[in-house]
Amino acid sequence: MPDLDLNLLVALDALLRERSVSAAARRLGLSTSAMSRTLSRLRAALGDPILVPAGRGMVATPHALAIAGDVHSLKDAVKAVLSPPSTVDIREVRRDFTIRANEAFVLIFAAGLSAAVANAAPGIRLRFAPRSDKDLQSLRDAAVDLDIGVLPTESGELRCQTLFADRYVGLARTGHPIFDADEITVENYAAWGHVLFSPHADFTGPVDRALAEHGVCRDVKLIVPSFPAVIAVAAASDLIGAIPNSYRTSAATSQIRTFELPVAVPGFDIVQAWHPRMDADPVHRWLRALIFETFKSMN
Repeated sequence: MPDLDLNLLVALDALLRERSVSAAARRLGLSTSAMSRTLSRLRAALGDPILVPAGRGMVATPHALAIAGDVHSLKDAVKAVLSPPSTVDIREVRRDFTIRANEAFVLIFAAGLSAAVANAAPGIRLRFAPRSDKDLQSLRDAAVDLDIGVLPTESGELRCQTLFADRYVGLARTGHPIFDADEITVENYAAWGHVLFSPHADFTGPVDRALAEHGVCRDVKLIVPSFPAVIAVAAASDLIGAIPNSYRTSAATSQIRTFELPVAVPGFDIVQAWHPRMDADPVHRWLRALIFETFKSMN
């Protein structure tokens, strides 16, 4: 369709509805001469007079009458396609969203997020997917709608919003000898064996780097694949662990005690990340806002 001008569709609809060049011009906010020129272009494009004089008015040709309904529908459809997303009634939406997050996040926060969503939009369902695969392609393809966790390494292409700031705290079983001292020092902290969560199976992490600044090295005895596993191992052994402070509530049982680390370990932000292609989607935007407000109310 060479030289397609969608404005001609709008003009044709106005002419067929008004059956008058001057009235159609007023409808579209154009001058009569401009509308006359547009009518000439339409006649040339359609190979049909469209409107012809009849007394003091104009009448539509048979072809114009035959296409009038389609023209009006097409005009409305084009307007809808080329307009910003409309406001939606979120309670009427039926849609599934996939959120990528690690196991600990799901255990601690999934129930609360699900309840908040269900309360506002009962037709929206959440699907949590494991965060072991952090590739961007899933976000690009909309296989994953949101990625929640520490800011992805290759995040330049993504939109990100901080949900809350977090930090590490230590934990050990209730009754562990480390609590017998008046103060947990760097030395007695490092003297015990440790259990470490490491996504890459490394025997060192941010706590080790902080200890190294004091010239101290701890003895990591065990690596596990999640923070819930750190909690479980620490509760059943003399190994000491470290977990995000946001997980402290879930770890606060009769079997576990948490404590402030004796070294300054850098904190980190938990963010929600999405692909820019979803920026303007009204329901996706609503979900992001709900998640943000939910975490804001927790802090």
